[in-house]
Amino acid sequence: MKIKNLLLAPIIGVLLAFSLPQLADACTGLLVGKKASTDGSVMISYAADSHVLYGELYHWPARDWPKGTMRKVVEWDTYTPLGEIPEVAHTYAVLGNMNEHQLAITESTWGGRKELVNPEGLIDYGSLIYITLQRAKTAREAIKVMTNLVEKYGYHSSGESFSIADKEEAWVMELIGKGPGRKGAVWVAMRIPDNAISAHANQSRIQQIRFNDPENCIYSKDVISFAREKGYFKGADKDFSFQKAYNPWTFSGLRGCEARVWAFFNKFCEGMDKYLPLVMGDATQQPMPLYVVPKRKLSIADVRNMMRDHYEGTPMDMSQDIGAGPNNAPYRWRPMDWEVDGKHYFNERAIATQQTGFVLVAQMRNWLPDEVGGILWFGVDDANTAVFTPMYASINEVPECYRHGNGDMMNFSWTSAFWIHNWVANMAYNRYDLMIDEIREVQVDLESSFDKTIATIDTQAKALLAGKSSQEARKFLTDFCAKTAVGSTTRWKKLGEYLLVRYMDGNRKKLENGKFKDNGYGMSASPDFMGYNERYYRSIVTETGDKFLTKE
Repeated sequence: MKIKNLLLAPIIGVLLAFSLPQLADACTGLLVGKKASTDGSVMISYAADSHVLYGELYHWPARDWPKGTMRKVVEWDTYTPLGEIPEVAHTYAVLGNMNEHQLAITESTWGGRKELVNPEGLIDYGSLIYITLQRAKTAREAIKVMTNLVEKYGYHSSGESFSIADKEEAWVMELIGKGPGRKGAVWVAMRIPDNAISAHANQSRIQQIRFNDPENCIYSKDVISFAREKGYFKGADKDFSFQKAYNPWTFSGLRGCEARVWAFFNKFCEGMDKYLPLVMGDATQQPMPLYVVPKRKLSIADVRNMMRDHYEGTPMDMSQDIGAGPNNAPYRWRPMDWEVDGKHYFNERAIATQQTGFVLVAQMRNWLPDEVGGILWFGVDDANTAVFTPMYASINEVPECYRHGNGDMMNFSWTSAFWIHNWVANMAYNRYDLMIDEIREVQVDLESSFDKTIATIDTQAKALLAGKSSQEARKFLTDFCAKTAVGSTTRWKKLGEYLLVRYMDGNRKKLENGKFKDNGYGMSASPDFMGYNERYYRSIVTETGDKFLTKE
């Protein structure tokens, strides 16, 4: 049954050594080089995973600033004011995590050596991203801006991996501070080859430094000497590993973080089974490479769908044990660790997770003008049940459903995409195997329609630009993005209404010709009583014995 017929709507113990709160708020980033993508675009993805982050789309217009203007720096995670820095003469327009020049920056936190956090530092990791997006045009320029900012004003956060990409190339930069009272940071940035894919997920991933390859590897001058000073490393420079020095492996760092990278590599690259013991927690194994060459080129849909991964078909598949409940849900509620009879256990941490604020795939296309080439495929809440809508980076304003002030984490709004998607997702979590296929059908229908429409929108926007009308082109793209986002959110609301009606009270209403079936007299036909799966019933018998045994 095609449910879109029903939804005709507008346009479519070791564990304790790890810092578990960090894992609970962990983020995942994927990178795809331009020769590893089906259309020649550079792509990076990001899931901003946090239990307190509201899903909204940020926007800063381009602006000229009077000399002497000071910029307030506010910590992204907590809204805590950190201080002020001088503003530059001109700042670029930024939409979410991409600017008007097709530069995109995302991150994942790995923490690392706690003693290297500098509370007096002025620049936190979130401010570092969004300030840089307003000041740099290319990935290489962004690396200079970022490292100069922390050198001059001090780095406030713990260890981070950054994805930094433009329309030509993608880089991974890893950075950590120097401790209380010391400005600057130690860091290394590695270029991902054009034909390769990479990823990071809350675990430092860069190993050896390529000292004689400045085109593809850039690093702070004291990255090794500082490690020696602190006692993190002894040996020859050629044997130095950034990861081992500044973010040593733990069981949870491998199982909860590197495993997500492995899931991505395993999906698109042969021979990843050899790294399975490592990501299952064996720290004696050899590290995975920073990047791999995929067996085929990746489309934008491939990257979007990878952000929905729950280790399906792998030993970490979260839907295959009793923890998945009676409806095979690939989710586990927090906390990440738990205890039974004095023994400590953990939950898997997949790429897709319920507490996401927003998720994106940044697509940079070098064959198009910047006004048209940069697309931020943006969604809110859990990537698995989100819709990635195309937001051109040059638009003048944010669609209402993604706008700041349209609801927040403590106030529901029926016009907020974040709240509509949370509503649908939270219905699905407890009836997952029954609802997910119907959710996926609408999701695929919407995203496929966007994919087909983009080429036409590109052509029309280019025609406006060719007529020397940048303002008209931006307005055209702004209107398209607003219609797409609001239409998608309205369609999702219709989906939620349908799911509530069909699955009310644990039953499932029957369908006939795309409509709810009635009894012939205008009353609902008797619904299906879905019950639970056999595994769940067996677990009840195992626990209760004959307590519920029918006695003749």
